Amino acid sequence: MRIYLDNAATTPLSREVFLAMEPFLFENFGNPSSSHFYGRKAKAAVELSRNTIAELLNTDPNHIVFTSGGTEADNIAILSAIHTNGIKVAITSHFEHHAVLNTLKSLQQKGIIQLIYLNHDDHGNLSVTHLEQLLSTHGHAFVSVMHGNNEIGNLNDIELIAEICCRYGAIFHSDTVQTMGHYQYDTKNLKVDFLVGSAHKFHGPKGVGFLYNRASSAVQPLIHGGAQEKGQRSGTENVTGIVGLAKALELTQMNPVFYQNQISSLKERMITKLLDRIPGIKFNGNSSNKELSVSKVLSVSFPDNGLGQTVLDYLDLNQICASGGSACSSRSASGSHVLRALGNEHGTTIRFSFSRYNTAEEIDYVVEKLVKFNEDAVEQVICFAAN
Repeated sequence: MRIYLDNAATTPLSREVFLAMEPFLFENFGNPSSSHFYGRKAKAAVELSRNTIAELLNTDPNHIVFTSGGTEADNIAILSAIHTNGIKVAITSHFEHHAVLNTLKSLQQKGIIQLIYLNHDDHGNLSVTHLEQLLSTHGHAFVSVMHGNNEIGNLNDIELIAEICCRYGAIFHSDTVQTMGHYQYDTKNLKVDFLVGSAHKFHGPKGVGFLYNRASSAVQPLIHGGAQEKGQRSGTENVTGIVGLAKALELTQMNPVFYQNQISSLKERMITKLLDRIPGIKFNGNSSNKELSVSKVLSVSFPDNGLGQTVLDYLDLNQICASGGSACSSRSASGSHVLRALGNEHGTTIRFSFSRYNTAEEIDYVVEKLVKFNEDAVEQVICFAAN
């Protein structure tokens, strides 16, 4: 059997989502900007989807802008906020996604902003005391801190961070790509300025996402063209994708506690079995802490057996899909910036990430394969030493 445990990279499309999308691939194929029947049908679908997402976030529909995914949404938020508000100082962490870090670094290189990184401990916990100290000096700042980390799973207290930013008049953006669809957001009470979502992280289609913007009139477009999305994001809307995005997000809220408990139980099962069966196993950041990490992400460091990264190849040969870190870092020659920030660049690190479609039987199978790999590796090391 083939087992998929790379759900932080992307998730399989839900059958219910596909069924919702299908009519807009064939019968209702119109351009939402057209004034005839097909155009009106498509436009109605886009606005209904916007209303659905707005209702789930407890906000008004005009605060939702559809994008091509999380990366574009992050870029719009960062560039709009900094340029529109004349921001000179940006505060972030070493653990952010490249969509955030590379955008901020680009602005720093151009001399537009000063970029400051928050202090953190050995587990990747950010210092809110340091944040307050920085904001007491740089109150008119842009702060970007993700909710859930895509590699080690650390959850940041964005409610507290939002309150601190509000107190000092800072603009707060949170990359919520890994947590949107897994946690419930009430934007009437959460004092965040920007949130983002990407459909393929919660069983929706690839190539579509959204930006929540508290000050809906303040978005400057990255893409110039027509007047779509009220001039905030030009280009013909991806109607099929938008319908799928809204349906996928809606499905996550049908029984959120049940799905969270299901995924958490799989993660806890793997943690317990790995600790019991493989000596020297370690978990990165807060990955193994139920309260302080995203339930779907488990970052595991295996003992250094001298065989390097071959464990990933071994898993792949055994039809088990996992990753060495984020999908975006997998092609980087410099490796994981998250693990470097933690000071963990040695041994073999594997990220397992779960979904509601995984089973306990799959977890048991994967652990057995990992145990066998470890035992075989130990035997090879002993044989090599003996010779």
